[in-house]
Amino acid sequence: MRATERLTSEGAALLVVDMQDKLLASIADRERVVAWSVGLIRGAQILNIPVWTTEQYPRGLGPTTEAVAALVGDRLPKATFHCCAVARVMDELKSHKIRHVTLVGIEAHVCIAQTALELMDWGYRVQVAADAVGARRPYDREVALRRLEHAGAVVSTAEAVLFEWTERADRPEFKAMSALVKEFDRDLGGSRPQIPSQE
Repeated sequence: MRATERLTSEGAALLVVDMQDKLLASIADRERVVAWSVGLIRGAQILNIPVWTTEQYPRGLGPTTEAVAALVGDRLPKATFHCCAVARVMDELKSHKIRHVTLVGIEAHVCIAQTALELMDWGYRVQVAADAVGARRPYDREVALRRLEHAGAVVSTAEAVLFEWTERADRPEFKAMSALVKEFDRDLGGSRPQIPSQE
């Protein structure tokens, strides 16, 4: 894929990483991370984009938070920090002919970063929705996003992802997508997290 190629719904997938309550409890701005992750899951479902969800060591860290769990199917357990060691994730990406993967979840500098780097090594284009990923410390999140951008990942926002997936205002799903964005923007008060400095 070209670095400038738009990441539309064609060949797209959403990977929701480790959104477990025990982990979320210490995540900075977790309400925003959960809300926009839910928004992207719902948007993916509107457009029939495949969604996969992982859980880090669920026996010890417990299940996915209910707001996410209620929307997704199987939640795939893992012990490695990156998701590419989960055979089903890689098998599903191949069988669905996925070309680019959008990542949401936690933590930005550990499981998100390692998954993004591994996916790029496998030849996938990776997009990270900055307002749908989090970490315990905001600085770790900011540095992780900067690192991933330098490595070739696309760092975007949930709203930008939703409309890039949708692509056209005359598409039948556009009204539902527009309503979804307005709903989450209203519920979150239009707040946005800090953007990493490029200095």
